[in-house]
This record gives sequence, C-alpha cells and structure tokens, in this order.
Amino acid sequence: MGISARELAAATPASRDRYIDLLRVASLAVVVLGHWLMAAVGPDGQIGNLLAVVPELQLVTWVFQVMPVFFFVGGFSHALAHRSRPAYASFLRARLQRLLRPTMVFVAVWGAAALVLQLAGADGGLTGVALRLVTQPLWFIGIYLAMVAFTPPLLRLHERWGWGAFAVLAGGAVAVDVLRFAADVPFVEFLNFAFVWLAVHQLGFLRADGMLRRPALLAGAGLVGATALVALGPYPLSMVGMPGEKVSNMAPPTLALLCHGLWLVGAVELLRGPGARLVARAGVWRTVVAANGIAMTAFLWHLTAMLGVYGVMLGSGVALPEPASGAWWAQVPLRIAAAAVLTALLVAVFRRFEALVPAAPATDTGGPLAALGIALALLGVLGLSMTGFAGLLSGHSATLIAVPVTAPAAVGLALAGWLLVERAGRIRSR
Repeated sequence: MGISARELAAATPASRDRYIDLLRVASLAVVVLGHWLMAAVGPDGQIGNLLAVVPELQLVTWVFQVMPVFFFVGGFSHALAHRSRPAYASFLRARLQRLLRPTMVFVAVWGAAALVLQLAGADGGLTGVALRLVTQPLWFIGIYLAMVAFTPPLLRLHERWGWGAFAVLAGGAVAVDVLRFAADVPFVEFLNFAFVWLAVHQLGFLRADGMLRRPALLAGAGLVGATALVALGPYPLSMVGMPGEKVSNMAPPTLALLCHGLWLVGAVELLRGPGARLVARAGVWRTVVAANGIAMTAFLWHLTAMLGVYGVMLGSGVALPEPASGAWWAQVPLRIAAAAVLTALLVAVFRRFEALVPAAPATDTGGPLAALGIALALLGVLGLSMTGFAGLLSGHSATLIAVPVTAPAAVGLALAGWLLVERAGRIRSR
C-alpha cells in the first residue's frame, strides 16, 4: 500500500514552500482546460482551433498560456533538488522517475493501439486525427527533460552571476530574433527553444534564493515588452500556436513569449501572499498533494479523454453544432465534465506508474551514462511529439534538428534513454 495524500499532507515539513506546489498543479490544470476548450470539432468531425474561429479570444492567451509558470516552478524545484542530491546521475534519476515512467507507459499503450488500428485499416477519420494529436503535448516533456539536464551547469552559473546568468540567456533570445527577423538567418530560430525556456527556468533559481524582490517591476516590464513587440514587430497576438500562421510565438519560442513569461512570473509572485494563506488550509493542501501525485498522468491522458468524448458523440449520432455558435457554447460544460470524468478513469488505471518510489543511493559515478540517456530520451520524446502515431507502418517521418525521424525510431530513442538514466542512477562507485 502506498502512502495516502492525507498522510503525505500531514507529514509536510513547515519549511516546504506550499505555494510552489499550488502553482504546479494550477498551471497544469489551466493547460488541460485550455486544450479542452480550444478543440473545436464541427458537424463534419473536423477538429479546428477555437482561437482561429474567434480570433478575438487570442487575447486571453496572455493570461491562460501558463507553461512559463510551470517551467519557473521547475527551476525552483530543481535548484533545491540538486543541492540536496548533487551527484549528476542520481539527481537525474530522482527527478525523472515520475516523469519518464508514466510517459513511457503512455507511449507503449498508444503505440500498441496505433499498430492494431493501422493493421485493421481503422485509422481514418477522427481516429487518424487522434493518432496525430495525442503525442503533441510531449513537446513539453522534451523541454522539461532539457531543463533537468542543464540544471547543474546553469545552477552553478546562477550561483556565481545571479541575474547576470538570466541576462545572458535573455540576451541570447534577443540575438536569435534579430538574426531571424532582421537578417533572415535560416534555422537560427530553433535556438530559442533553449534560450527562452531556460531563461524562464532560471527565474526559478532566482526565486529559490530570494532574489525576485520586485515582482511588480518584473510583471510590468514583461507586459510592456510583450505589448510593444506584438504591436510593432512581426509577432502574433496569440501566445499559443495557431494553425497556418507564418510566425508563432510558441514553436519556436520568441522574445515576445519570454516577455509574456516575465509578466506571468511577476504576476504569480505578486499573488504569493494570498496564495500561501490559501494553501496553508488543511483541506486545500490535501487537495494539492493529491493532485500533485497524479498531475503528470492526467496531463498525458487528457487529450485522449477529450478525443474519446468527441468520438462517442460522433459514434452515437449526437449532432455537433458549429464551433463558437450558441449551441456549441451551451455544450461546453457538458463536454468538459465528460472529459474530466474520462480523464479520472484513465488516471485511476495508470496512476500507479507515477507513484513515488524509494530513492536510489547517492552516487558520484554514472554521470556520462546519465547524460547520454537524457539526451536520447529528449530526442525521442520531441521526435514523437512531431511524428505522432499516424503512419506508423508507412514510414511517415518528421524533421528533428535537420534529421528525419520516424515514430518507431523516436520510441526506441525514448525507451533507450529512460533505461540508461535508470541504469546510471544505480551505479555505485567502488
């Protein structure tokens, strides 16, 4: 029997920053809700994007595009975790167990389902769309793997230079966008997957050491910067990717998205006092602890649940109204409730793979093996987020860092990387 959420909540030390845990749960919940809302399936069964149907709603992404908050929280947690477990291999294994285990189970289940569906010739229509879409959120896990991998060197830079380390990463993002938009340098924009997200992650280090002392200034500067860039530059209004757009703020990230991240981090820090008082309540804290224990599983399976709801509706002959019509909005609460119930059922089945496991003994060996493992896992997960499971048997590929990759190859890379990280974390020095 595992430890219950009530027991974990009761055992929480007074020194723990519970507000960080609240932000982690809240940010993932907003992402899930946003995905459920943005999926606009019409009467013909085609999946569109609500933000493209109603462009005026793109402004709400300035509040609800909260991935920067999750990565900021990650930086805070990784700083504390590495200081308590400095050996690289054991640090990686400890941070990645609850991330990679449920991810690999998700990949295995969907991979097997895709194989069966394609062998049976049943991979058309909404099923084919599902095979393409369900892996897209894995990009987030790939980025998060990179953040874990780079935590030790970037934390050392932070400890030496403080805000200067953040400034270097932010300056890199500025340089990339100048080269991209002013000099038209090809492929340089992909460097901002590192510069932008690692800069946001670096803010978590600053938070861990009490160096975010003026959150209002941070929020204001970020908001003004993002507004100016969107108003005057080539940046779109939406802070999430839009179908068919020439420039996306998300893929690859832009300087506008970094400014958006500054605004959000400053905003949540301004709410720190009320948030800390809220999560200090016993009932609220038990809920946060319970949600943290299943957060990754829910994130992995929430698109499966949403597509399942639409599949049942189409299969049972329920009339789907035109997206953004009055009837469509009237159905929103029912669709979200159904998706939440189905997600809960999937979490009940797969949550055990996210359960806490005993920590491996600390080790000062296995670092190179762990580095190779996380690199392979990162490439595999990112590759799979791009290829999806559609065309599994036909050799369908996508380009990852100028190299074509297929879904089977991506799965192999991710699995090999995970196993190497697990192995490296168990090696003891002699």
